Amino acid sequence: MKEKGLVFWLSLSICAALVIWGVINPEYLQEITSTITTYISEAFGWYYLITIMIFLAFCIYLIFSRFGKIKLGKDSDTPDYRLSSWFAMLFSAGMGIGLVFWTTAEPISHAFKSAPKAEIGSEAAIKDALQYSFFHWGIHAWAVYAVVALSLAYFKFRKDQPGLISATLTPILGKQNMQGAAGKFIDILAIFATVVGVASTLGFGSAQINGGLSYLFNTPNTFGMQLLILVVSTVLFILSAWSGIGRGIKYLSNINMGLGFALLLLLFAVGPTLYILNMFTSTIGSYIANFFDMSFRISPLNEEGRTWIDNWTIFYWAWWISWAPFVGIFVARISKGRTIKEFMLGVLFVPALVCFLFFSVFGVSALNVEQSGIDMISNYSLETTTFGVLQHYPLGTMMSMITIVVIAIFFITSADSATFVLGMLSTNGSINPSSSIKITWGLTLSAIAAIIVYFGGTQGLQNMLIIAALPFSIIMFLMAASFYKMAKQEVGKRKDRKRKNKQSPNIK
Repeated sequence: MKEKGLVFWLSLSICAALVIWGVINPEYLQEITSTITTYISEAFGWYYLITIMIFLAFCIYLIFSRFGKIKLGKDSDTPDYRLSSWFAMLFSAGMGIGLVFWTTAEPISHAFKSAPKAEIGSEAAIKDALQYSFFHWGIHAWAVYAVVALSLAYFKFRKDQPGLISATLTPILGKQNMQGAAGKFIDILAIFATVVGVASTLGFGSAQINGGLSYLFNTPNTFGMQLLILVVSTVLFILSAWSGIGRGIKYLSNINMGLGFALLLLLFAVGPTLYILNMFTSTIGSYIANFFDMSFRISPLNEEGRTWIDNWTIFYWAWWISWAPFVGIFVARISKGRTIKEFMLGVLFVPALVCFLFFSVFGVSALNVEQSGIDMISNYSLETTTFGVLQHYPLGTMMSMITIVVIAIFFITSADSATFVLGMLSTNGSINPSSSIKITWGLTLSAIAAIIVYFGGTQGLQNMLIIAALPFSIIMFLMAASFYKMAKQEVGKRKDRKRKNKQSPNIK
């Protein structure tokens, strides 16, 4: 059996075993995994807060360091994609479907269901709602992705190593270990996290699309309808995967960003425009002013405050880490030819700013509806929150239709990106896995999504993803250290060559 075959089949077997467990006894799976995730949140909450800040500090350091001019590729390489396409693709892979719904649901929850600090429904709670939404979806999340993507891109495109997470650890753990059982375990962990995370998202996404269609057109909100949505979406993302990154994902990502911003501008125009501008300006200020307080807030003496932190901040930090293999590998693949400084500035700040804009427009529009007593948006289910908000503004039906299209394209690009990443990991790091491999993974993802939607095992599998984040955070530290070691050596050798050239006499 070839090495790549071993990784593929072991990964598939582990994922299948967990899914079967979720199908046969989803309650037991959820009970056990919930117990473990609760323990991790309580015992390692401090660790997650410090870890994410270390990753962020490392990324900021690289922007201003001597490594900033190093290219993620050979010195003669140029970027494969123009800036706009690059931003669109990394944003679609990194945030996707979740952004459309959490931009309304999260601020509403923080303000009217479970506030971070203040009394529910108060002015302070409403201000905190947007501030903490910025915090959870801002540069902290993108620093996690950037660390993994940087290391992968550097070793793949500059050092000609396989596009595998295990390959990035060779300078520290040794080639023999990384080509042996330890390396295979690391790559299987990355595949597992990607499969479970994306399959859960696809299952959730089909439910969201079904919820939107049911809300707007009274279509049946049933498993059969969700299965039909999955089938249609699978056909579309397989066609996209077949055409390759340079066509399918790039074109769909560009279209989706265009539609997303059109929806953003439309709601901004017909919504509470002045309120949005004021809240955006105020929240940017409070986000910056309270940046370190939020980053290290653990509430050791406040049980209620600590519960909120565990349920939101710690959960998010673990979630971003668990998604780092998938998003990091994809971002690395599309970032060839960019300098480290350009890479870090683009990955950290541009997507974060876009998130801030979306949360300001959608979140404030949602808060305005509930504050004004027009509707109790906090009583809506997650999949219908955004549609419930849009119906209270002019052109609401049209905006809802655009929202469904945006969700569907996010659905396709997320699945398409995942099939590419899984293809890389299961074919010894090939940056151009065959269409048959990608299609195989695509069908696997959709099948798992259909099973967990039908049997309700989604929560247990998501808990497994959070559990996997703890060991992967250690791998991320090793990836950062491995990159730093090699980059330092490279810069040192370059300085030595320049010094020798200056000391050498000119020969006429």
